[in-house]
Amino acid sequence: MQAHSATVVANGTQLYYETAGDGPVVTLLHGFSLDCRMWDQQFAPFAREFRMLRYDLRGFGRSGGVGEEPYSPADDLAALLDHLDIASTAVIGLSMGGGCAIDFALAYPQRTTALVAADSALAGYEWSAGRPSAWHSELAATHGVAAARQAWLECSLFQPAAQKPEVAAALRRLVDDYSGWHWLNENPLSAPSGPAIEHLGEIACPSLILVGERDTADFHIVADRLAEDIPDATLTRIPGAGHMSNMESPGEFNAAVLNFLRATASVR
Repeated sequence: MQAHSATVVANGTQLYYETAGDGPVVTLLHGFSLDCRMWDQQFAPFAREFRMLRYDLRGFGRSGGVGEEPYSPADDLAALLDHLDIASTAVIGLSMGGGCAIDFALAYPQRTTALVAADSALAGYEWSAGRPSAWHSELAATHGVAAARQAWLECSLFQPAAQKPEVAAALRRLVDDYSGWHWLNENPLSAPSGPAIEHLGEIACPSLILVGERDTADFHIVADRLAEDIPDATLTRIPGAGHMSNMESPGEFNAAVLNFLRATASVR
């Protein structure tokens, strides 16, 4: 597989991206504190059938910093697609990336061919114990980013992954490379249309909602809400997987997503 990587200026920031394959376009959006490498077990296999795009979101990985001006990750993705001359894409996101994928489907319905939201965040949802990672901001400010990284890896979200040595090691590499910026600064996100939870009924594309069977209760509640409120949505629970379902159970994850993508591509 021949892959291409580059960094481009898009929507006022620098975005690092990688592409591979041919066919309908599929974009991968990573989770908080991670980067596009979390998709290593999907990027190459999916590229046998699709044109794959993965990138580091603003403030993560090899992409540029956030800055002080309000911005929208959905607009960042649209600008990256413009640079690559891509008219439309299926979007796949996990956790924070799932929330970004939902936001993109709402902001750019004509450019979204399909949506996969895995173990997904959701703008406007009230977390039972506060937003995941929120208390790590205080820890980073008082004890440093390294301490916050360690506590983040030890939190309940990653306990199932921690029981799989290869997955735990991969997650540690990713988190160790995270700058911790979002723990020490206010993120000037812009959501002019209001939180996504109020607009789920407007999502018009076929949607697959995935959640690991062992993910935390909040993410199951979000998955149920997405499946209930998005008109053309299917919910699948991945047996034995926790929050990082694509890394913990790549076989089951890939099978579910590829079957969904093939079905949506065949009707376009």
